[in-house]
Amino acid sequence: MYILFFAFLGGLALLLYGMQLMSDGMQKVAENRLQRLFEVLAGRVMYGVLLGTVVAAVLQSSGITTIMTVSMVNAGLMTLKQAFGIVMGANLGTTVTAQLIAFKVTDFVTVFIALGFVLNILAKGKKLKYFGQIMLGFGIMMLGMQMMGNSVAPLRKYQGFVDFIATFADNPLIGLLAGTVMTCVVQSSTATIGILMAMAGQGLIPLEGAIPVMLGDNVGTCITSVLASLRANRAAKRVAYSHVLYNLIGSIIFIIFMGWFVDFVLYISPEGDIARQIANSHTAFNLLSTVIFLPITNQFVAFIELLVPGKDVVVSRKPLFLDVNMLGTPSLAMQLATKEVVRMGNMAWHNIELALSTIEDRDSKKIEYILEHEPVVDILEEEITKYLTQMSEKQMSTDLAAIHTGLLHACNDIERIGDHAETIAKKVRNMREDGIEFSPVAQEELKHLSSLVLDASSKALKALETNDRDLARASLAVSHEVKLYQKEMRKNHVARLNDKICNPAAGFVMLELLINMKRVSDHSKNISQLVLGEF
Repeated sequence: MYILFFAFLGGLALLLYGMQLMSDGMQKVAENRLQRLFEVLAGRVMYGVLLGTVVAAVLQSSGITTIMTVSMVNAGLMTLKQAFGIVMGANLGTTVTAQLIAFKVTDFVTVFIALGFVLNILAKGKKLKYFGQIMLGFGIMMLGMQMMGNSVAPLRKYQGFVDFIATFADNPLIGLLAGTVMTCVVQSSTATIGILMAMAGQGLIPLEGAIPVMLGDNVGTCITSVLASLRANRAAKRVAYSHVLYNLIGSIIFIIFMGWFVDFVLYISPEGDIARQIANSHTAFNLLSTVIFLPITNQFVAFIELLVPGKDVVVSRKPLFLDVNMLGTPSLAMQLATKEVVRMGNMAWHNIELALSTIEDRDSKKIEYILEHEPVVDILEEEITKYLTQMSEKQMSTDLAAIHTGLLHACNDIERIGDHAETIAKKVRNMREDGIEFSPVAQEELKHLSSLVLDASSKALKALETNDRDLARASLAVSHEVKLYQKEMRKNHVARLNDKICNPAAGFVMLELLINMKRVSDHSKNISQLVLGEF
């Protein structure tokens, strides 16, 4: 019995590993095309359905597709309505793998593995190597299916197990629950379908019992989007809710009309081919669910918004002011670039403000916010730099050229301020996890230094926005204060270490914080000097 159990687990492991190989290979073949597809085709719901279908089929995973969708909604790159279209398509696209598994290719498993291995190892071209990886993954996946089928065959002799499986046909809700739990545990809807096919192939479960499990499989796959949304904003959580309710409502509808659905599947499937019947039921369920929900998308989205009320607070990762049509007029383009740099600066400053406050309050929500929004600063820096580089190709006056150079430098300094905010946040998070505390005196010194750093950076960024030279000089004066006070703190810190007031672990973190705070001040100094023309 134990041998059969481990044979089943081994087969499942091969199935999952093969799927992963196929997915990785297909992603490499697709390269960056999927991201571009997201950006281009996600505009309308119908396009979103097609996009979700293609991406899930290529990635061999509806879970990865929904995670990408949740992330894009979280970043403000996609609306809930657009995301819901992709969710429907992802459910449909993932059925492709089940269809592949249903083909009777067990006699050719070794051929796929051998040929895939040879191509993956010996092929010179990257694309050919990737196709070899896909073939190898498919062969391993089918080998896993074969192992699972052989391992469950003896279960036909155990009447208790047979009777339990039989309840799925008599009580579909039990089958629905079983499928949901199985998929949540395995973290793969395709793997659950594979297990179903292996059992059905051995005569352990009829189609009437397999379909409720398949429906539960679709509900269970929602766990991925739910987990992805836990730390996301309200808009992203709505996507997860829509995914769960879409599959749950669809499953309930099909359980109600179970008799009709079974007849329909038998009608469109080859007689006696239970694997094909299960695969077709999986595809038919998701296709028909899409047909049902597509006309009522607006109403369904409105319901989700009522279910998860409140305004969406989303920081767009896209530049708001950069307009390529203005590049022909450098003076106007420079104004737009300046506004975007200021926007980026405000984000970076807010992050550093939160990061420095966490040194005292250790607020985990602030840390999560910083880690979530710091990439936005990086993206804006990249986009602004690209825009300014395009602008450099145009004829500019001497004064305008000086501003152009200054903005490029300022953009880099602001991005570095954002990086230091992230570093400080991570240091504080480690302090929370390791239980590191500063002495009251050290805490007060850090509080004072934080206020100086924030003052210097605030004045510098405001000076950049308003081109206020007096404010820039004031920022430089505060930056000098930071430099002197940081030196004094270092001396005090060494004295506390010698007097055993601070422990070495706290001392090391203290030095790291001082370095990052000093560098924030240094970048603020650079920005102030840019305003003064001293670069």
